[in-house]
Amino acid sequence: MPKKQEPELHPDSLAIRVGRGDDLGLAPTLHPSTTYLTPSIDDGRRMATDRTEARFYARQGNPTVHAFESAMAELEGAEAARAFASGMGAMSAVILGLCDSGSHIVAQNQLYSGTTMFLQLHCPRFGIEVSFVDGTEPGAFANAVQKGRTQLIVAETPANPSLDLIDLEALAAIKGPIKVVDSTFAPPVIQRPLDYGIDLSLHSATKSIAGHNDASLGVVSGSEELIQWIWGFAILQGANASPFDAMNAIRGLRTLPIRIERQSASAQALAERLSDHPAVDNVRFPGLKSHPQHELAKKQMSQFGGLLSFDIVGGLDAGRRFVKKVKLAQMATSLGGPETLVTHPASTSHVGLLPEEMAAAGISPGTIRVSAGLEHVGDLIADFEQALAGA
Repeated sequence: MPKKQEPELHPDSLAIRVGRGDDLGLAPTLHPSTTYLTPSIDDGRRMATDRTEARFYARQGNPTVHAFESAMAELEGAEAARAFASGMGAMSAVILGLCDSGSHIVAQNQLYSGTTMFLQLHCPRFGIEVSFVDGTEPGAFANAVQKGRTQLIVAETPANPSLDLIDLEALAAIKGPIKVVDSTFAPPVIQRPLDYGIDLSLHSATKSIAGHNDASLGVVSGSEELIQWIWGFAILQGANASPFDAMNAIRGLRTLPIRIERQSASAQALAERLSDHPAVDNVRFPGLKSHPQHELAKKQMSQFGGLLSFDIVGGLDAGRRFVKKVKLAQMATSLGGPETLVTHPASTSHVGLLPEEMAAAGISPGTIRVSAGLEHVGDLIADFEQALAGA
């Protein structure tokens, strides 16, 4: 008899089921061992070169880490995934694992500052040229591609912290280069870049995916061929994921859908209230009709996410006062956890950028980034209003 076809599950349901394998325990299993006995010489030879081998040596793989990779691949609709010790571990492995001296990269201006600095400071040391474009401008990526030379296009949507969006269909339609999208602000229950034809989807899983501020992880998903190539570099790079962090991330996936739903609703309410506040200018949130790419957000995102940013009237001093005055929200540089966090990018996450680079990334001296948490939204609004009083 033909095998019964399993119904295709919504990502919300997949998040509960993925990464279990043959383990009958409902909680993820921690495998802390770094080293395993090798049955024979021939087995050792095979295991040393097998991406799917989980019981050889920690840099090659680990059962708990493989369970997380399997979970992410299934959630992303990918053939395979590779986990790393951080989001930058994943990004640097993609760039250095896929590009050679003489390669060319096209990247958008609106990127996480760590990615921008890696592209600006370290790629030239390896003979890799990088061209930066405004990712929101139609045709900008395609026009910057150098035929036969551009190896990689690096995009991020929604962008950190400007919340600018990239048209995934238009990006995927560019022929030639490998396309990688940092989708950290929109985990797979919100958007799946691979569904649009993007080659690689990347996340700092430290953020919403793990979701409890207790795991440092990066992950990239894509075709078996590309992940195999990245794996070959990654085992030499050595930025392998911790089994303990992978276990926490699998746990985090189980509540990802409901956390994202609550955080998206709170971010929407905050964005709408801030839009009417006299001390606030230029609120950026994809769920607002005033967002210049609101229609694109409705097309490629199932929810608008828990991140928003806004500019405070009064610039640098006003922004610094705000993050000091909030009481329920807390000042910290991460995002996606249960606590509402605020940051002042010009003083923290993007402090290494020049003023013109900050402006290109959509950051002003008074920009505030907000990661909405799980608190009652009424309490959050009250906290923001008291912090804005006299800002």
